[in-house]
Amino acid sequence: MLRLALASLAGTAIEFYDFFAYGTAAALVLGPLFFPAFSPLAGTVAAFATFGVGFVARPLGSVVFGHVGDRYGRRPVLFGSLLLTGAATVAIGFLPTYAAIGAAAPLLLLALRFLQGFGVGGEWGGAVLLTAEHAPAERRGLWTSFPQVGPAVGFLLANGVVLGLSAGLTDAQFRSWGWRVPFWAAGLLAAAGLLLRATLEETPEFRALAEGGGRAEAPLAEVFRGHWRLVLLTGGALAMAYAVFYAVTTWSLAYGTEHLGVSRTTMLACVMAAVALKGAVTPFVAVLGDRFGRRSMCMAGCAGAALWMFPLVALLRTGNPLLMTAGFVGAMLSMATMFAVVAAYLPELYEPRVRCTGAAVGYNLGGVLGGALTPVVATAVADGDGPPWGVAAYLTAICLASLACSALLPETRPAAVRTAGAAEAAAPA
Repeated sequence: MLRLALASLAGTAIEFYDFFAYGTAAALVLGPLFFPAFSPLAGTVAAFATFGVGFVARPLGSVVFGHVGDRYGRRPVLFGSLLLTGAATVAIGFLPTYAAIGAAAPLLLLALRFLQGFGVGGEWGGAVLLTAEHAPAERRGLWTSFPQVGPAVGFLLANGVVLGLSAGLTDAQFRSWGWRVPFWAAGLLAAAGLLLRATLEETPEFRALAEGGGRAEAPLAEVFRGHWRLVLLTGGALAMAYAVFYAVTTWSLAYGTEHLGVSRTTMLACVMAAVALKGAVTPFVAVLGDRFGRRSMCMAGCAGAALWMFPLVALLRTGNPLLMTAGFVGAMLSMATMFAVVAAYLPELYEPRVRCTGAAVGYNLGGVLGGALTPVVATAVADGDGPPWGVAAYLTAICLASLACSALLPETRPAAVRTAGAAEAAAPA
């Protein structure tokens, strides 16, 4: 289990390194390089709009790769998604800017971002099911938390590279070629990930389905015919995690540098400290999910985030590094309370024959609802001299909506399910 869990962690870290490298670049340099005819605000909004395209592509990727995972196995998903995402990310690093090829530059950027999101949409389902379907039921939350640490590791890798370049290069050098380095590095990481995954075995649950002839012929049709309500509820519940994460890691980065005059290096350091803490606490929160239930942890995370959004904006507005970091840490801990358990929760909600499709589509739908629009809306709402309270209100509304969706989901923790089943069996006819 440890070898499988570490392989899943490494894979998601590499995939999300690719995805987050783009988000950081969009916040810092892509606006003026690919949309120079726009005002600074409009250029940032346009760069974040291409950032959102990756989220739109993720459910499409989850449909295609989910079909592969449910029909042909979880292993092919792990290889195909990593290869596609890595190739698209490296290509962004070689993309000419608007000054070189005109309007073709933002169009190509848009297409490559779409391919990035398409690949990441398949990655999560394959990596999570690799651990979830091997793990013992009583410790499924703990083992599936390893791939949930991957996004934090990927973010720290991507932003660590950007932070080092930002500190070591002049602003002109960074805008000229330095921003491309994180994208080029993705090729080496993808190659390492493919080698690491070459020795992984297919999951026992899928082997049993294949040998017994129980594979779904049309997984997506089965999911939407029998589980459409579950897909919508899981997507709505997960919207909070995406909205909070990208408000902190992408929008606040742009807001701090452009509106508050905080240096790029300082903002990156504050955000990275909060994300590092989030990654460190994820396994411990997942153990609480094994003990107290998945749904209860999701609801606690949504409620905590809803209460913290206005303090987050107030602390960000100060421009003080320590206070901003405190605001980011509070948001990340609330988000981690939910995010740590969803890798066990979503697979448990779907039957094995459609699990790869159902879990991945629900997960990535949450990305569209919470992550695609948040940087764009927050950037537009925050334009002005006063504190961006509209951003806090927007994020609080998403958190409350996610809380309502979480409350409507069933509990799946093995002990709770066994207890409910025993009580039902003992009741008089």
